Amino acid sequence: MILYNDRLVDREDVRIDIEDRGYQFGDGVYEVVSIYEGEIFRLQEHLTRFEYSANQIGITLPVTLEKLQDNLHKLIEHHQLSNGQIYFQVTRGYAPRNHPFPEESHPVLTGYVTRRPRPVESMKNGVAAIITEDLRWLRCDIKSLNLLGSVLAKQKAAEQGAFEAIQHRNGTVTEGSASNLFMVRDNKLYTHPLGNLILGGISRIVVLELAAKLNIEVIEAPFSLEELHQADELFLTSTTSEVMPIVTLDGKPVKNGTPGAVTKQLQEAFSALIGF
Repeated sequence: MILYNDRLVDREDVRIDIEDRGYQFGDGVYEVVSIYEGEIFRLQEHLTRFEYSANQIGITLPVTLEKLQDNLHKLIEHHQLSNGQIYFQVTRGYAPRNHPFPEESHPVLTGYVTRRPRPVESMKNGVAAIITEDLRWLRCDIKSLNLLGSVLAKQKAAEQGAFEAIQHRNGTVTEGSASNLFMVRDNKLYTHPLGNLILGGISRIVVLELAAKLNIEVIEAPFSLEELHQADELFLTSTTSEVMPIVTLDGKPVKNGTPGAVTKQLQEAFSALIGF
């Protein structure tokens, strides 16, 4: 069963038109939400961002957020899912192919669940990252279906045996291809400020809240590639990666090449928050 607009239906019964604007233009937005022990993590924040992204590109959701929330819970219950993710998206819907918005459209909302274990080993040992130029469009605050820039960056990382690509614009570090980035220097936590150049990640919000509780000083300000290379610790955050240490950058170790103390502290706090 999957979610289709306002109801749950068999996947085989869903038909998306060849001229759906999501298919032809990437004209839509999406969310990915974690499920821990049958509970949806930070769903309200995800729904708020989903509505924001849709509003920014002029799509009116075909259901209320309350109805969507109810259906997402029904989807989890139907699949008896304890741990995994929910993916849901909305497109502007079918219209004869033309770049401007159609005069009339009927947005199409779909969603499904996947079983996916937490990346425990990677979080314990850390991952590799590379640096690449940020070639994405200038509205990264919208969680758009247009992900080709991120896909190309992620593929470049994969070809070099790395987990993530850390992006920069003219030497100023922004974020990962599919994650937010944090840097630790002198026990202070640095991350790019919110704005159109990064996505306002939900896991980013959680880490900032945890840092405040742990009395870790946070500085939300742009930093350079030079500062990145001088980091004591680096980690990324995302729904699927939680708090993920970066231990090598462009093939060179970050500090001593192992997850750092501040990163571990935040990992432990995050795990406690989700009940693991």
